[in-house]
Amino acid sequence: MKVLALKLVLLALVDAVAVFAMSVMLLQDDYVLAGVVLVVTLLVNWVYLSPGLLPAKYLTPGLIFLAVFQVFVIVYTLYIAFTNYGDGHNSTKDDAISAIVGQNTQRVEGSPVYQVQVVESLAGLGLLATSPEGDVLVGTAEQPLEEVAEGDVTMDGPRATAVAGWTSLGMQDILQRQQEIAALQVPLSDDLADGFLRTTNASQAFVFESTFVYDEAADTMTDSASGIVYRDLGNGQFESGDGQVLGTGWQIVVGFENFLYPFENPRYGGALVSVLLWTFAFAIISVGLSFFLGLFLAIALNDPRMKSKFAYRVLSILPYAFPSFLGALVWLGLMNTEFGFINNVLLGGADIPWLTDPWLAKVSTIIVNVWLGFPYMFLICLGALQSIPEELTEAASVDGATGWQVFSGIKLPLLFVSTAPLLISSFAFNFNNFNIIYMLTRGGPRMAGVEENVGHTDLLITLVYKTAFEGVGRDYGLASALSILIFIIVATVSTIAFRRTKALEELN
Repeated sequence: MKVLALKLVLLALVDAVAVFAMSVMLLQDDYVLAGVVLVVTLLVNWVYLSPGLLPAKYLTPGLIFLAVFQVFVIVYTLYIAFTNYGDGHNSTKDDAISAIVGQNTQRVEGSPVYQVQVVESLAGLGLLATSPEGDVLVGTAEQPLEEVAEGDVTMDGPRATAVAGWTSLGMQDILQRQQEIAALQVPLSDDLADGFLRTTNASQAFVFESTFVYDEAADTMTDSASGIVYRDLGNGQFESGDGQVLGTGWQIVVGFENFLYPFENPRYGGALVSVLLWTFAFAIISVGLSFFLGLFLAIALNDPRMKSKFAYRVLSILPYAFPSFLGALVWLGLMNTEFGFINNVLLGGADIPWLTDPWLAKVSTIIVNVWLGFPYMFLICLGALQSIPEELTEAASVDGATGWQVFSGIKLPLLFVSTAPLLISSFAFNFNNFNIIYMLTRGGPRMAGVEENVGHTDLLITLVYKTAFEGVGRDYGLASALSILIFIIVATVSTIAFRRTKALEELN
C-alpha cells in the first residue's frame, strides 16, 4: 500500500510538471512540442499504472533522459547548423519587426502627458497610466495598453497608483532599476505605428513614435527620416537597394550555407584547415607522449629492484590529483613572459614568449597537457603490467630471449590489449580538450589576415566556442556546423581504431 501511494505521489508530481510545461509551450505556440510532452506523459502513466511491464518500468526513465539529453541535443544541433541563427538572427520575423520599430523611436512633439506608476507582474515590468481624459490603462513592453476596470484601481487624486494583480514599485526599487524603466516602451495598441508610452522620471510619460514604418502589404520597412526603403530579400533581414541592412534580422533555414562557408571564404577555410591539422597533432602528440612517458615510469617503478617505489608512485600521480583547469592556471603563471617563474628564475630573466609566439604556444600547451596526462597513462600501464603472468616472461627468459625481446614480443602486445581502448578514448578527449587551450592561451595568438577570431592554438572545440559565444558576430549556425564536423571526425577515427584493435583480441 505504501509503495502504491508513493508511486501515485511521484506520478502526480510528474503530471503536474508536464501540465505546467505544456501550458508554457501552448502560450508560445509550440504545439508540436506540447503534443510530444503529452504523449510521453500518457505513456509514463500507462507504464507505471499497468500491472506487469517490469522491464519497461526500468527502461522508461533511462530512455526519457537519453532522448532529452542526447537525441534531442544532436537533432537540435543538426537543425541549427542549417539556419542562420546567431546575433541579429535569433527570433522570428514578427519579433524582428517589433524590435526595429521599437528601437528607433522619438518623442512626438506636443504629445499628451500621462500620469504613470511603474508596476510589475509575472508578465514583467509595466506602466499603470492615467490619460489626460482620466482613463486608466496598464501594459508591458509585450502587452499593449489595456483599459482597467474602475473597481480594480486605487487612485491618489487624478493619478492611479495601484491595480489588482500588479505590484507597484516604491521609490527605492525605481532608483535601483532606473535604466530598465527608462528603456521600457509600452505600445499604445496592437498597431505599433500608433506609438509607445515612455517615462524618464517614473511619474510622467509621453508618446513616442518610431522613425521606421513597416508596410505589411509590400513587406518593406521604410526609414521616415531618410526615406530609405528596406526589403525582405529572403536572407533573414531587411536590405536596401544599395546593400544597407538593418541590424535586427530573423532566423531562417539557409541549407548548406554554413557548411560551404569555409569554401566560399578562402582565408577562413585556410585557417580552419590549420586548426584541424593542429587539433589532430595536439591529440596524437599528447596521447603518444603521455603514453610512452607513463609506460616508462610504470616499467621503472614496477621493477622489484627499485627502492622507495611507493614514494615515487605517489609523486608520479600528483598532477592527476589536481583539477586540470587549476593545473593549467598554475602553468599560465609559470609561463608568464614578464613575471613567470620559468623566465625569471629558471632562465635568469629571459624574455621567452611561451604563450604568445605561435609555435612556442603550441609546444607549451603540449608540455602542460602531457604533464597533466601522463599520470593517467602511468596508472593504467602499471596495472596492465602487473596483470601479465610472470610465467610468460620467465619462459621467454629461459628460452634465451633478451629483455628487449621479452618486452617487445610479450609485454607490449599484451599491454595494448587492455590499453588500446583507453588510448582511443584519450584521443577523443584530447581532440576536444577545451580546458587546457582556453585556460592557457584562449586559442591565441590570433591568426593574421583572418576576419574571424581564429588563433594559432585553437582546437576545433575552442573555435566552436569562440564562434558561438565570443565577439560581436556570434554565429550559432556556423558553430553547430563545426560541432557536426567534430562529431564526424571523432566517430570515424574511433570506429576505425576500434576495428583495428579487434586484431589484438587474438592475443587473449
